[in-house]
Amino acid sequence: MSRPWKHPKTGIYWLRKRVPDDLQKLVGKREEKQSLGTRDPAEAKRKHLAALTEVEERWANLKVGPRTLTEREAHELAQPQYDEWLALHRDFPSQQPWSIEIGAMAFDPNAVAGDLWWEVREHRVRCIERANARLMELGVLVDEKGQLALARAIAGAYGRASLKLKEWAKGDFGIERPVHVVMTAGSGTGQPVPVLEPISFKDLIKSWSSENDVSPRTLYNWTGAIERLKKFVGHDNAVRLTPDEMVRWKTALIDAGLKPKTIRDAYLAPVRAILGVAVKNKRLPSNPAEGITIGVKAKPGATRRGYSDDEAKTVLKAAEQETDPVRRWVPWLCAYSGARVAEICQLRVEDVFEVGGVWSFKVDPAAGRVKTLGSERSVPLHPALIEAGFLKFKNSVKKGPLFASLTPDRFGSRGGNGTKVLSRWVRSLGLDDPRLAPNHSWRHRMRTLARRHALDPDTVDKFIGHAGREVPNGYGEFEAQVAYREISKIPTLKLD
Repeated sequence: MSRPWKHPKTGIYWLRKRVPDDLQKLVGKREEKQSLGTRDPAEAKRKHLAALTEVEERWANLKVGPRTLTEREAHELAQPQYDEWLALHRDFPSQQPWSIEIGAMAFDPNAVAGDLWWEVREHRVRCIERANARLMELGVLVDEKGQLALARAIAGAYGRASLKLKEWAKGDFGIERPVHVVMTAGSGTGQPVPVLEPISFKDLIKSWSSENDVSPRTLYNWTGAIERLKKFVGHDNAVRLTPDEMVRWKTALIDAGLKPKTIRDAYLAPVRAILGVAVKNKRLPSNPAEGITIGVKAKPGATRRGYSDDEAKTVLKAAEQETDPVRRWVPWLCAYSGARVAEICQLRVEDVFEVGGVWSFKVDPAAGRVKTLGSERSVPLHPALIEAGFLKFKNSVKKGPLFASLTPDRFGSRGGNGTKVLSRWVRSLGLDDPRLAPNHSWRHRMRTLARRHALDPDTVDKFIGHAGREVPNGYGEFEAQVAYREISKIPTLKLD
């Protein structure tokens, strides 16, 4: 029987429960960890029972498998978003960021977005991500149609809540006027002020990182974002953080000359995620960063693309002439597998193996960090790699890393330095189109080739290391012979 686990440093009790083997791919982790938010043993025992019941109910739902959602069920599941949006923005209703007009176009197949296409996309993506998170919270598996129905219902919930907030911003509370409360000392809004223990931003980062298997690089970068926010607001208590401060911080980042995409991805998103964990663990009443975003418009001609056939020939021909193992083999492995450059750079001798007559390489967390749980996989060697002599090279390395000349970077990754070395080398070959990412564009090219030669999409998702587009893809095994059959459909690129 699972029981509360006491953190040795903080003294706070936690729920820790191993995820069953058959559910790990669906849950996305090997262990459920959840702070119970208390140091009191009796209270921890009570909270642990409730949390464990919720987790086991979620797992039971996952075991049932995918199901459909009716429109009524979708709207019922979306109702909390209506309530949360009102609660989040009730004090400053005029500052809520959801655009009613753009939101109405997000799931309308007949809508013509025009110049607003990026804003429409952002609204749509927000709803889809929230729908997926809601389903994961409940442990409910639905089909693709059901996921879309819930996302559409969430857009409707945000829209209705935004209309209500628009009325509140004018002072028109109607029959749904917020409950009147007596003003109290220290309460500028007239709302009851719960007594919450101060939480330092450093404590928030510790809580977030302990619940998520984050890479050293992510921890470093996200800590930097939180520290920059802390410096801006001038205090170290996350409980005091308000949506208004978040908006002013965003404005300050804009004034500092940062690009909108950097602000969105490197600052707002990390802070929102870290605060979200605190809300989930009942340490914050709401997430002051929720809904605070910034429009990012794609510049014409700036979309990342894959290597063309001619560009691929240029790189692979140059690689053939190299004696350095990194420049000789990493581009070829990326070109014929679609793997991430960091995954290739951290390969060890034992990661290349043969099963049932199929040679493959294994992306293994034991060799170095992998991006996600779905990144852990086996990838068949394309015939071109075997014909080019990759196995001979592998056999020449007795043990350890295949690319030992790459020293690990400050975060312990050989891929960090490998990326820099190969990027400079590819650019030196005259491939200077900014839309071409010297390393990542191999993944784009593999997707293009997979479509060109009609490879099975599920198998491609697996050997590239992308999560399946539908929940049922988490079921069943991907056999080496099947993966080899599919990747062999891609012809060897003639370099003559």
